[in-house]
Amino acid sequence: MDIDRAAFRNTMAHFGAAVSIVTTEGPGGRCGFTCTSVCSVSDEPATILACLNRRSQTNPIFRRNGIFCVNVLGTGQEDMSAIFAGQTGEKMAERFLHGTWDALITGAPVLRNAVGALDCAIAETKECGTHTILFGKVAAVRLNSEREPLMYFNRTYHHLGGACMTYRDGHSQTASVS
Repeated sequence: MDIDRAAFRNTMAHFGAAVSIVTTEGPGGRCGFTCTSVCSVSDEPATILACLNRRSQTNPIFRRNGIFCVNVLGTGQEDMSAIFAGQTGEKMAERFLHGTWDALITGAPVLRNAVGALDCAIAETKECGTHTILFGKVAAVRLNSEREPLMYFNRTYHHLGGACMTYRDGHSQTASVS
């Protein structure tokens, strides 16, 4: 059964999603891309997935490095989304000159003022249609619960406007996952 591609894309545009920058660093090089296709797979073991276009020049880099970090962007970081989506024309190395970057366990770049970060080792990859699905076993997490996430819905950015909750035990958390 074939579905009209435009109808499918228009329907998917109405599924709200957090905006993230997925990064990697290692023998293949340092790179990243803007992504709204990230979700939890399991909490035992902690596993997530991120989808990457198979034709992307970054695809073999992620595979070679074997690691990635999902950096969830916050309100006011629309410029970072555009930069890592390749909309500004900056070369990959220049993209990392924006923001402050550090690392957790795997060595993948972590955006210091992101809403959250999930630092992962690639456990498995699957090819499906136009994309590669990267399954990542989470090695460490960082949460800045004071930040509001940047959302993408109907092909534009949106803010939740105070809908986020702050944890009772603190404003920011970093943890390793065993």
